[in-house]
Amino acid sequence: MLCPFCAHLEDKVIDSRESKEGSNIRRRRECLSCQKRFTTYERIEEIPFMVVKKDGRRERFDRQKVLSGLLKACEKRPIPIPKLAELVDQVEAQMMNEAERELSSTAIGEMLMRSLKQLDKIAYVRFASVYRDFQDEEAFFNEIRRLIKDKGRF
Repeated sequence: MLCPFCAHLEDKVIDSRESKEGSNIRRRRECLSCQKRFTTYERIEEIPFMVVKKDGRRERFDRQKVLSGLLKACEKRPIPIPKLAELVDQVEAQMMNEAERELSSTAIGEMLMRSLKQLDKIAYVRFASVYRDFQDEEAFFNEIRRLIKDKGRF
């Protein structure tokens, strides 16, 4: 580490502390040449997860945006918010397991719909109606028919 006072390259670490969030490490250092002390901060360099939208645009994965969509679909349903946060955790975990730092919004939507289908059928249909952009009541009814037909598979 380069001393900010004398530009000497050697120092010793006197104290290390992790931040409250655990994302940074604060280190107190002492220059071995001039004996002055200075503080450095280390953090993990993160490459953000990107979502490739249907029109080809890319945007950062926004956990809150995904959770907000789930909350709308589950409005007035008996689903606890921690369960919805768990669904978003599952999506994030799957993204971390991927070699690519990009995932299509289609893949994210399909993951969420599979989980919602198991959790609550009404919330699933609500989410699907927005996600799949049902243009008329026929598309909506077709999805409900598919659900009823698949009921024996659960």
